Amino acid sequence: MTATDSRPDAPPAGPPAGPPAGPPSGAPARVIPEGLPLLPEDPPRVGEFWLRSRLGANAAGYLYAASDETGRSAVVAMMTEGSADDAAARDRFVTAVDKLPDEAVLAHNDTDDDDLALWVALGPIREDDGSSAAADERLIAERRGEEVLSAVLMDRIPQLGRFRGPDYRHHWENRRRPGLFRIWPLPWPAVLRPASRLALALALLTMAIIMAVAMFIAWLLFRNAPEVDPGPVIPTNSNGTTTVTVTPTTPPPGTESPTSPGPSQTPGSPTVSPTGPIPTDIPSGTGSPGDDPGDRF
Repeated sequence: MTATDSRPDAPPAGPPAGPPAGPPSGAPARVIPEGLPLLPEDPPRVGEFWLRSRLGANAAGYLYAASDETGRSAVVAMMTEGSADDAAARDRFVTAVDKLPDEAVLAHNDTDDDDLALWVALGPIREDDGSSAAADERLIAERRGEEVLSAVLMDRIPQLGRFRGPDYRHHWENRRRPGLFRIWPLPWPAVLRPASRLALALALLTMAIIMAVAMFIAWLLFRNAPEVDPGPVIPTNSNGTTTVTVTPTTPPPGTESPTSPGPSQTPGSPTVSPTGPIPTDIPSGTGSPGDDPGDRF
């Protein structure tokens, strides 16, 4: 066993005084998580920057990790739906962006777009090579984005005087959806990766093959089908009248021959020839001539 000093003035046992030992020289730098995944309500792209993940949010806006077509990384601060509809909040956003260094503002939208939410891309952020410098640049860009959104929310203004009455709250704090945005030109298909482009091409090719096979099967099924007989042709005379032919077996007694024109037959009317049987199962009416014709059916 090791004896310990029991004197009252003995220093307490513990680690030696001095700065804590840092990570070894060969240890990798601290890895900062990319953030939360995007939601369906988040815009896929603002300006020339594609959004990758959420870094933070408050009632004034959102912070996104983004990159452009060339691979340049940035942090995008975008107003919410409620704050974007407040003219005073938009002015605070623009004022906070104007106070940032010129090299820190990579891009922003036009302040004249009253129907769109304001956004700003902050950087520069070098490519993540595992060094501490890249992590520090990203942290600095995130802090600048938080300062812009805090200026809109006014949550870092020092309190003057004593607290009295209810706390102040913006009327738009409950409207926390991302603000309106406009994408032009459309992001599809530039957002697709090479693997996605290959999958899309294979899907279109498969659809074309299926349609071709379906048409070939339909041709095989109906190539020997008989033609549909045309409908009956009704002969017409030269004067435009139609001839209806009736062939009776025996004419009823006491009736005139149907071949002789009656007194009421006029030229140009249909000519009836007795070439068919006359139906004899017509029910005879039992009512008087003045009865309702509907009663005889």
